Amino acid sequence: MKDINDILPKIPNMRWGALMNKAPTNDKVREMNKIFPHNGKWHTVFEEKDQVTIDGKQIWKKDPKKWT
Repeated sequence: MKDINDILPKIPNMRWGALMNKAPTNDKVREMNKIFPHNGKWHTVFEEKDQVTIDGKQIWKKDPKKWT
């Protein structure tokens, strides 16, 4: 499987890029600014009801009120 950075174009002065399955909200973009390094690389972000997959890593969505 090819790396996404080999396929998608390099954009001058781009901090990072994300290929997503849903359009991002302003809050989601602020959150991704904290997550992704400013190195101009592309990332894959697939958001589902109970999980988010970022660059092939699965992250479960949990309600903080239910944490023990």
